[in-house]
Amino acid sequence: MSRVLPIFALFVVSLAVSAAELPSNETVQKALRTIVAEKNGGFGLNMWATIVNRDAEVVVVAMSGVGRGDQWPGSRVISAQKANTANAFSLPGLSVSTAQLYAAVQPGGSLFGLQESNPVDAQVAYAGKAADFGTTKDPLIGKRIGGVNVFGGGLALYGADGVLLGGLGLSGDSSVADHIIAWKLRHALDLDHIPGGVSPTGDDNMVIDIENGKSASGWGHPATSPEATVIVKALPTSAAIPKKK
Repeated sequence: MSRVLPIFALFVVSLAVSAAELPSNETVQKALRTIVAEKNGGFGLNMWATIVNRDAEVVVVAMSGVGRGDQWPGSRVISAQKANTANAFSLPGLSVSTAQLYAAVQPGGSLFGLQESNPVDAQVAYAGKAADFGTTKDPLIGKRIGGVNVFGGGLALYGADGVLLGGLGLSGDSSVADHIIAWKLRHALDLDHIPGGVSPTGDDNMVIDIENGKSASGWGHPATSPEATVIVKALPTSAAIPKKK
């Protein structure tokens, strides 16, 4: 028993440290509002942002608007679904974005059916008071919402030490703009110390290479606008992944 207690205490401390490395609602909201005001290749709409920890528990639900009705109401759950997906399918040695899953889950694709594998918990998704949505009292916080989303906006979160901490999900604009804003937000939060990914630039950036319904790489995502495509391709330099120490 004397040996078990120290081990248990160490485990609790480890979880506490990981939780402490994830940002607060206030920090996320402040950064999100700055980024939404930039050119992101979409409609310039307000956004929902959700963060889950490595155990898929929601830690933050934030919004860029003043009130919950300033963003598409349906995008709150979608943002949480994206955060869950990025966390669920990323590993300490491989970061996978929700955008990179698009082509593979289409009929005939190597991951067809994946989007049905981990359904959203509807009781968690729609519980609580709507007045608390997007605040520190959001009913999603501390819960596992589940869900698999397969278009842009979900990214895994890695601390400065390279430890996988969870996932980030953005929703509220076009799917490509969602990815762009998620990438910028992760960078602003200094949680983009990723190990590598399957994109041509060796990261988890969106790959826009679908022509005639086929992705050349197998990890492709449809384009939404020429402006958004230009921004996406520039992300590895405009908001570069930190170099490994």
